[in-house]
Amino acid sequence: MGANSFDVSTGVDFQEVLNAVQQAEKEIGQRYDFKGLRVGIELNRTEKTLLISAPDDYKLKAVWDVLLSKLVKRKVATRNFHPGKVEPAAGGTVRQTVEIQQGLTAEMARDIVRIIKDAKMKKVQTAIQGDAVRVSSPSRDELQAVIALLKAKEFPAELTFENYRST
Repeated sequence: MGANSFDVSTGVDFQEVLNAVQQAEKEIGQRYDFKGLRVGIELNRTEKTLLISAPDDYKLKAVWDVLLSKLVKRKVATRNFHPGKVEPAAGGTVRQTVEIQQGLTAEMARDIVRIIKDAKMKKVQTAIQGDAVRVSSPSRDELQAVIALLKAKEFPAELTFENYRST
């Protein structure tokens, strides 16, 4: 009997994030309460960040809420967005950098391995591979149990289960 495996990772589809940003900008541009105000949402794919800018904290929160609603509509994992501190910016405005979680952190990978080991599933092996964890077992049922176990836990980002292989 061969081994079955899958990878546990996390991430977002940047094209969907870009679409959500464009939709949010369009909505904000049409809103009466934002008329004539300088508001911005910039996606930086290489840095994996969003930079949100607005005239004040209240407007910044409103922009973030609009963007979150667009991300939810596009089925983008909002738990993968980690807003930083609101900072003062040029001309009396404020800005906030939002980190986008792409791939597991070393700490998350270790937590996943520990959770699986603590469950004492006899035939399941785990291996951390960069920003993912490879889970393998001869038993497909055990792999399904691992997915159910991980889905029941709270992580700082939404987990994805991909590259399912059966050999």
